[in-house]
Amino acid sequence: MRRLGGISRYSKEEKIVRDVATSLDMTKTVLALTIGFLAISFLRAQETSPSPSPSETPARSVRISFVPPPLEGKISLGIYNEGGQLVRVLHQEAEFDEFAIGPDALSTKWDGKDDYDYDLPAGKYSARGFLVAPMKIGTETITTSAAPSGANSVRIKLVANPLENNERPTVDICAGFDDDDVYLQTIDGLPLVTVAKRQDAKSVLLAAGRDNKSMIVFLSNGTNVRQVEVSGIIKMMAFDCGTFELK
Repeated sequence: MRRLGGISRYSKEEKIVRDVATSLDMTKTVLALTIGFLAISFLRAQETSPSPSPSETPARSVRISFVPPPLEGKISLGIYNEGGQLVRVLHQEAEFDEFAIGPDALSTKWDGKDDYDYDLPAGKYSARGFLVAPMKIGTETITTSAAPSGANSVRIKLVANPLENNERPTVDICAGFDDDDVYLQTIDGLPLVTVAKRQDAKSVLLAAGRDNKSMIVFLSNGTNVRQVEVSGIIKMMAFDCGTFELK
């Protein structure tokens, strides 16, 4: 600091140092106030934010495990209520890698909903399905005659699953369709194997083929009849996943 005529004067350098110190003090004050304001806001938010309602429950999920039958093919798996009614097609013609693969079983999850995405009531349910070996789908033929007499369903004998105590398993097969495809399904509605595109078909019928080892599917639109033969139909094994509780 210099003295001129008895009056104290700050040099340029000293003034800069003083201004910087003052600025730092103000910055510290502003920073402290900001931190304090944020802390108060956070505490108020914690006090005023709504807590989860006791009535809100987490999504229901049931884990289903099963040992797949010793057969190469695809898996169709359904969920059934206590009355034995199919309420959900959980897997349709699924590959093995669509399931979680554990050391000794395959597993999947069910969200407690039906095929229309509605929550089903709590209670006991069961899961069972079929492993379907590759089948030969014949070439379609078309006729203009009326569809021959057929059946709504055909009973076939399955390959016995050595993992289950069922020496003479059978299943009733019928034909079903959706907007796109025609498929063979169990009589209670579980699709097993897709056999053709629906196109304009309005009705489908079945007839047993040679030696009851094949089926003939007739698809009629009212004018023409498309016919396709499915061979190797008996190459299926049934399996049961048991019962479980849906909360």
